[in-house]
Amino acid sequence: MPEIETSRLIYLILLLLMVAGWFYMQNRQGLNKSLQQIAVWGMIFVGVAAGYGLWGDITRNSGVPRQSYETGTGAVTIPRSADGHYYLTALVNGEAIRFVVDTGASDMVLTRQDAERAGLSPDTLNYLGRATTANGEVRTAYVRLSEVQLGEVRDFDVPAVVNDGEMPQSLLGMGYLQRWGRIEIANNELILKR
Repeated sequence: MPEIETSRLIYLILLLLMVAGWFYMQNRQGLNKSLQQIAVWGMIFVGVAAGYGLWGDITRNSGVPRQSYETGTGAVTIPRSADGHYYLTALVNGEAIRFVVDTGASDMVLTRQDAERAGLSPDTLNYLGRATTANGEVRTAYVRLSEVQLGEVRDFDVPAVVNDGEMPQSLLGMGYLQRWGRIEIANNELILKR
């Protein structure tokens, strides 16, 4: 450490000791009261700092994120959820199915429950495919969905996969997303445009 910085450090330490000594001498009688006030101001400071640091999360979670549609343009805007994922609801064969957007998934993947809601019979499907997931290998059945509607946009005869394993949420993978002309992520929103 250069000699100039060392001398400044010594000066600051001495100054701090002098101020602390003065504070002690002035408040000898009410030292407990002063420590309580310091603690209160410390908690106020920590609370303000925490509020400032978490403000983005607080405002983002103030309501349930909702997808929106631009009439006439075919654009769909999906806000990022508190857990960092993008969730959207599409009509599959006329039934509202909630998906998590997963660009790492090759196909549109339905849970058994969502497939049944969409009019498919999961027990009679031929699970000839295999998929490797974080939970291991699962059996899959390829299906064709009569109609998938997202906002004003309707697609017919859409290929999809029904997962025979445990899966908490249906996935909207690249097999469907590539039908959109433009996919953009900006300002914590996913925007799909045709």
